[in-house]
Amino acid sequence: MLTNAELAEFLKAIVVLLLAAHSMGFVFDKLHLPRVVGEITGGFVLGPSCLGLLAPGVAAQLISDSPLQEQLLSAFHWVGLTLLMFTAGFRIQHGFLTKDGKTVFILLASATILPFGAGWAATAYFDLNSYIGPNGDTVTFALVLAIAVAVTSIPVISRIFIDLGVINTRFARIVLAVSTIQDILLWAVLAVATSLAGAKTGTQSEVAVVVLKPLAICVAGLILGPPVLRFLQKLKVASVIRSAKLGFALIWCFLVAQIAAFFDVNIVFGAFIAGVALGSLKPGQMEEEKEQISRFSLAFFIPLYFAIVGLAIDIPTAFDLWLFIAFLLFSTIIEGLCAFAAMRALQFDGLTSFNFAVAMNTRGGPGIVLASIAFETGLVDERMFVTLVLTAVTTSIAAGAWFRYIVQRGIPLMSKQNK
Repeated sequence: MLTNAELAEFLKAIVVLLLAAHSMGFVFDKLHLPRVVGEITGGFVLGPSCLGLLAPGVAAQLISDSPLQEQLLSAFHWVGLTLLMFTAGFRIQHGFLTKDGKTVFILLASATILPFGAGWAATAYFDLNSYIGPNGDTVTFALVLAIAVAVTSIPVISRIFIDLGVINTRFARIVLAVSTIQDILLWAVLAVATSLAGAKTGTQSEVAVVVLKPLAICVAGLILGPPVLRFLQKLKVASVIRSAKLGFALIWCFLVAQIAAFFDVNIVFGAFIAGVALGSLKPGQMEEEKEQISRFSLAFFIPLYFAIVGLAIDIPTAFDLWLFIAFLLFSTIIEGLCAFAAMRALQFDGLTSFNFAVAMNTRGGPGIVLASIAFETGLVDERMFVTLVLTAVTTSIAAGAWFRYIVQRGIPLMSKQNK
C-alpha cells in the first residue's frame, strides 16, 4: 500500500504533467499545430532537457525521480498507450475500398512496401549496431527502422484535414484508407519485433512460432472479434451488458490485451485489435460508449502518455544530431519519392502527387508510439528513441504548415486524373 506521502507525490506529478500537456496542447491548437506535439512539449519542458537542466531542484520538486514514482508513471504510461491504441482501432474506417480501390492499392504498395524495404536495407548498408537496445538485435532493430520509415499518422493527418475543412474530400478519403491498412500491417510487424525480443535464442521452429503468434492474433482478432462481440450481445448476460456498455467496452479492451499477452504478444497490439473489432459493429452500436472512452482518454490518459514521452526526452545526453538529420532526410525522401512516383504513375499532376507525398510523411502519433514501444521493450537505445520522436514531431508540423498554405490559397489538394 502507498503511504499518504507517496500518494501525494504521485498525484502531484499527475496534476503537473496533465496541466503541462493540456496547456501546451491548447497553445499548439491556437498556433494551428498538431495538439499531440503540444502535449509532448509539455512533458519535454518539465524534463531533463529544459526545467531539469535549468532548475533541477524545481524539476525534482514537481516530479520526483524516485523508483516508486517511475514505476507508477510507467504504469499510467502503458494504460494510456493501451487506450490510445484501442481508440485508434475502433476509429478505423470500414468499407473504405468502395471507391478509388486502384489508387488506394497502388499508393499503399508504393508508400508502404518500398519504404519498409528501404528502411530494412539501410541497416545492412550502414553500421547502426550502436543504436540497438539491450533486448534488441539486428533483426528487431531492422524491423523497427523499417516501420519508422513507412508509418503514417491517421490521428494527426485526420486532425489537420478536419481543421482545414477538407476531411470529406476525395484526397482525404484516399490518404485515410491507405493509412488504415498500413496501420494494421505495420502494427502486426511491430508485434512480431517485440515478440522476437523475448526469443533471442531457440531453434528455427521456435522462432517461427514466435513470428506467427502476433500474425495469428491479428487474423483471429479481425475475423473472430466481431462475431464474438455480436454473440455476447445475444446471450442472457446481454441485459447486463446493456446496463453497463461502457464497462463492457473497457473489459473487452483489456481482455483481448490479456489474451495477446498470454500468447507473448505485446498488449497494446491486442488493444488495437480489440478496437478494430469493436469498430466493426453495425452503425449505432456502442457509439455513445466509444465516444465516452475517446473523450475521457483524450482528456486524461492519452495526454498523460504523451507528456510522459516528452518527459523521457533527454536532449543533453541522448540527442544525436547527425542521426536525427540523417534519419529525417532518409525517411522523408524515401517515403515522399515512393508516394510521389505512385501518383505520377496514376497520371496525376505534380502538385497532387507532392500533396500525397507530404500526407504519407506525417508520422505523428504512430511514429511516437513506435518509438515509445521500441524503447520501453529495449529494441532501440535512447538516442534512437529521441530521433524517432523528433522525426515524428517535425514531419507532423511540416505537413500541417504545408496543407494550411495550400488550402488558404484556394489550391485544390487533388486534381482530376490526366486522361
